[in-house]
Amino acid sequence: MPQTKLMAARLQQDVPAAEAKVDDAIIALSSLMTSMVTARRESGVPAKTGQATILRLAKAQMSLVDVSSDVLRIHGDLIEIGKETGSYDLRDCPNGSAGTTPHLAAVA
Repeated sequence: MPQTKLMAARLQQDVPAAEAKVDDAIIALSSLMTSMVTARRESGVPAKTGQATILRLAKAQMSLVDVSSDVLRIHGDLIEIGKETGSYDLRDCPNGSAGTTPHLAAVA
């Protein structure tokens, strides 16, 4: 297999893996947020307790959403580069990756 095809094959594995890991991180922070707010409510402490920490976590979540957007844009850029060089076939793109970018942008 030519070097270009090997690189394209690796990217076709690495890009969706990176997208999935960012999603996993967003899910993990969302679970942490749920646990923190639930613990605050169930402990009976005043609502202001831990508010700065909750705000910091919300900012971290938004940072990951920004990262996710950038990774999706990178995916799209790589597809375009692959089309230009003839080394990346869009049909090989896994379902749910590049094709979801417009939907995610509409939700965000």
